[in-house]
Amino acid sequence: MRIQRLYTYLAIAAAVILTQQQDVSAQGMHFSQYYNAPMLLNPANTALMSDADFRLGANYRTQWAGLPVPFNTFSGFADFQMLRNRNLTNWLGLGLAMFNDKAGDGQLSLGRYEGFVAYHIQTGNFSMFSVGFSGAFVQRSVDFSKLTFDRQWDGFKFDGTAPNGETGWKAESSFIDVGAGVNYAYYPSEFTYIKLGLGVSHVNRPRESFYQMDNKVQIRPTANLDAIFVTASMFTLNPSVYYTRQGSAQEITYGLQAKAFISEDNAGNPTNVIFGVYHRYGDAVIPVLGFQWAGVKFVSSYDITLSGLSDHVKYNGALELALIYEGMYTGDRDKMNCPRF
Repeated sequence: MRIQRLYTYLAIAAAVILTQQQDVSAQGMHFSQYYNAPMLLNPANTALMSDADFRLGANYRTQWAGLPVPFNTFSGFADFQMLRNRNLTNWLGLGLAMFNDKAGDGQLSLGRYEGFVAYHIQTGNFSMFSVGFSGAFVQRSVDFSKLTFDRQWDGFKFDGTAPNGETGWKAESSFIDVGAGVNYAYYPSEFTYIKLGLGVSHVNRPRESFYQMDNKVQIRPTANLDAIFVTASMFTLNPSVYYTRQGSAQEITYGLQAKAFISEDNAGNPTNVIFGVYHRYGDAVIPVLGFQWAGVKFVSSYDITLSGLSDHVKYNGALELALIYEGMYTGDRDKMNCPRF
């Protein structure tokens, strides 16, 4: 237990120190289910829906539960289609999202409140181009009064209840963050949909520091390739790959998700089961399981850690849950000239 606690304290100390260093990127929002956090993935995904007018969603992630203090992340979002033209080929998307992340005994926290705008243009009978922008107000804080220090060691034992000398010391920082992105979608038939997205976060390189130092958040480019293949009337395959880089750190996640039709209720609402597996290169295998009923989708996943940290966390990684609802302003409307995505 003491070894595990030591790893936790070292991780928090490292995160705090990093926020003081020149040109070092701090902890960013992260979901293994990147495909269920569409606007965080790319602002151009705002209200990019083929057979719905609006979308409401929530994401929850708890990481490294085997340690004394796990990392917890929550997100809630909503996006809406506006100003559609007569044949539903062009429209404006507006979105809002909030993100909250806490880590460790010192509650190293991130609060992010973000607005999104995107415009989607059908560029031909089989293609669509989207461009989007985002602006966020970001707050970070750490409460040193909840951490432990060497003065709580009396020479014989460690007393975590003894005063640590840091009562009331809570460091805070805030900044404005700007992002942008584009998508190109190609759908040669109602059975095939392919989308390439490119995004960039921290375009304005905001300053982030607890001590008013000139630490600038590095620009973070992202790329995502997503495809949907309807192989039968009751089965859909969805392979995808996601890449991002910030400073010297990079991530690539790829995998395959499938959706299979199970049943239909008296109102004609289908029930589908969702399953699949993803791999984050050099880090984890991520099995996925969920279901979809009418406009409601629930997906769970679990990161099985395979990196060098696996010996310390016993292969435990992160549990992640996503709940999304897609709906219509009215009972029905004409479909767009593209497959459901």
